[in-house]
Amino acid sequence: MNLISYSGYSHYKINSKKIITPTENEEYGLIKEAPKHQAHYKVINESDTSNLQLVLFQYRTCPFCCKVRAYLDAKSISYEIVEVDAVLRQAIKWSKYKKVPIVLAKVDGGYQPLMDSTAIISILETFLRDKTSQLRDIVKFYPLTRYINDAGKSTTDITNKYFIMNNSSVPDENERAAENEEREWRQWADRVLVHTLSPNVYRTPGEALETFKWFEEVGGWKRSFPSWECALMVYGGAAAMWIISKRLKSRHNIAGDVRQALYDAASTWTGALKKKGTRFLGGAQPNLADISVYGVLSSIEGCRAFQDLRENTDIGDWYDAMRRSMESKKGRVLAVGA
Repeated sequence: MNLISYSGYSHYKINSKKIITPTENEEYGLIKEAPKHQAHYKVINESDTSNLQLVLFQYRTCPFCCKVRAYLDAKSISYEIVEVDAVLRQAIKWSKYKKVPIVLAKVDGGYQPLMDSTAIISILETFLRDKTSQLRDIVKFYPLTRYINDAGKSTTDITNKYFIMNNSSVPDENERAAENEEREWRQWADRVLVHTLSPNVYRTPGEALETFKWFEEVGGWKRSFPSWECALMVYGGAAAMWIISKRLKSRHNIAGDVRQALYDAASTWTGALKKKGTRFLGGAQPNLADISVYGVLSSIEGCRAFQDLRENTDIGDWYDAMRRSMESKKGRVLAVGA
């Protein structure tokens, strides 16, 4: 494969302050046989021309999982869903990567695991734009790397995860500007917007409990997990996240009222849309930044914080337009066995 990214060097310029070293890509290792799993739902889309066979391992209301689902729906891709229990995480015991989302893709010779919501989207988008390339080869352009973060701690990340690789010629100035804009807002969704959510949906003990009860309902936990585990996830999770949310507020430098931080983030996004004068950041149709921001916000749709957000900002018009766009492309959701 001769897959070339004209923008690849820019990633290293952006991250020049990191100390980057390669690390073993054990998480990306090809799996010869599919791990045992029980799909809870299937999304069937008759318009799917991707030739992809995907299983998404998720927490239903995880913002990063919601991002991946939003992408798959926007691209009219069929996929299976495995709801992972947040306590025991039995469904992903086969993986060295212990976070969600994980996407398992059927490829020649076995199954290719994909992880990190942003990398998953970039890898799949690269594949869709150039189906002459094999998914197993595309993954090689997104290696796992180890670096020293701002706190001086060693951590890992996926290199190039905000970049779409392609064989096309160098774009003109307008195309390059659009790509840079899309990439910057995808980063903003991951580094700013998502960090305003937890301090808001777990703001008080009562709000945390309301949030977890909504998680239980929308995630179908009672259909998937034993009652004792549901109770532990709801009541134990609500108590734990209320405590943790205070630390997250401090960690992500959210000063003052957490609701205002959420409102400010939404206003930053809608301000960019107004400046462009288009329905979506991508213009007449959503781009990857629109999909990412929508996916993140959809994770709190049933929470009090989201209702407050709609009432106190003008995010609603864009959000509703995104939902209509998603619904027009999304496949049918079927419970397994239906």
